Amino acid sequence: MKKTVCELFAGVGGFRCGLNSIKSIEDTRKSEKWETVWFNQWEPADKKVQWAYGCYVNRFGTCMDIEGKDTTNKDINAVDKEKVPDHNLLVGGFPCQDYSVASSLATSKGLEGKKGILWWDIRDMLEVKKAPFVLLENVDRLIKSPASQRGRDFAVILECFRDLGYTVEWRVINAAEYGYQQRRRRTFIFAYKDDTAYSQRIAEKVKYNSSYDEELRRKSMGKWIFLEGFFAKSFPVSLCDDKKICIKELPEQVGELSNSFTFTFENSGIMKDGMIYTLKTVPAYDGRQITLGDIMEDGDVDRSFFIPKERLYYMSPMINHSDETHEKLSDEAHKTWQYVKGAKKILRKAKNGHEYIFSEGPIAMIDEYDKPARTMLTNEGSFSRTTHIVRDKKTGEIRLLTPIEVERIQGFPSDWTKECLVDGEIIEMPVHKRRFMMGNALVVNLVNQMEEHLSEIFEAEE
Repeated sequence: MKKTVCELFAGVGGFRCGLNSIKSIEDTRKSEKWETVWFNQWEPADKKVQWAYGCYVNRFGTCMDIEGKDTTNKDINAVDKEKVPDHNLLVGGFPCQDYSVASSLATSKGLEGKKGILWWDIRDMLEVKKAPFVLLENVDRLIKSPASQRGRDFAVILECFRDLGYTVEWRVINAAEYGYQQRRRRTFIFAYKDDTAYSQRIAEKVKYNSSYDEELRRKSMGKWIFLEGFFAKSFPVSLCDDKKICIKELPEQVGELSNSFTFTFENSGIMKDGMIYTLKTVPAYDGRQITLGDIMEDGDVDRSFFIPKERLYYMSPMINHSDETHEKLSDEAHKTWQYVKGAKKILRKAKNGHEYIFSEGPIAMIDEYDKPARTMLTNEGSFSRTTHIVRDKKTGEIRLLTPIEVERIQGFPSDWTKECLVDGEIIEMPVHKRRFMMGNALVVNLVNQMEEHLSEIFEAEE
């Protein structure tokens, strides 16, 4: 089977980098073993410059539809899916803000939010182009959304796949648990048409039969999840008692999910013939651990990234908490990293006049060299408790991460986002945009690790 790819919500090209083992900017000049026949990247918030798109086309160039038109930087809602070139693999990190850890699950809108509804464009593309294989990425809480009806959104996605004739595997993967440089948990979905040779071959290997009783189906699915499945081959897990597998049948109609469906999806699972099989798995990895220190720059770093000493601490560096229930701290204290990253107790008043104490715990002031980076968000570099601050390797002074370091945390080549192609001219991407792009991206290493088994699957297809 030809390795042809359609990349939706392409960002700056994470899937493409991973599938083609792109380790440096020079690698983009080599022929790609996975041919991207079409992609789409559109960010409605970028009114003047489409920064992610500009970065993507600067590195890879563009793609035409079957009529010879360039629709790659057009709102996917407005794209005629019939005119997208045929492809055998659909990939995409579909927008995830509606499920993101940046907001509480209770306030996220899931598939009903502005970003969540873009799932339906993926579904429409699958219906029209009938890609035999699909690889998608989203935040880990996708399987829990929404808070008021846990699991409903993911069940809707699974039901769409079922109705289109797909089997689905999923796994929530923490990149650091497989040796990579960031503690970033993401849900990966691998789906394949039931009539593919791969689907039939794996069903034979695990002796799957939909008419089996629950005990036999659990044994079959245990082999699928632990040993033979796509994620089992790419990211091994420890063996577990298959009796722990939970089974649930999807309703016949998507509409039945809207009002009543709720289910606890675990970090691993399969949807086959409308039946859900899921359980919690534990990674099986004992190799080398890449750390933040491994990817940090060790030469001269521009002084603009260093934090002035007066912005670091407002009292002894040994203190990591503040209590403002009786007396407020000064404005200068509030502007220090010690304050923003420390534990807090703050007296607040609700709209109804009720007074309460807001509190939160501390996080490490300085991120250590010997651990993987924490999850990087789109506000990386801002004055926020989630921003990484590090000790410069050469001077020992405290600073923010450089754009190259945030790229390396996501597994991209150094300076991948430095330049963009905009209106035919090469321009530099602003530093805050470079950080934003990486906060939105996936860990390229994970896709690269999946690629080996994905290639084997394609090579075995007719």
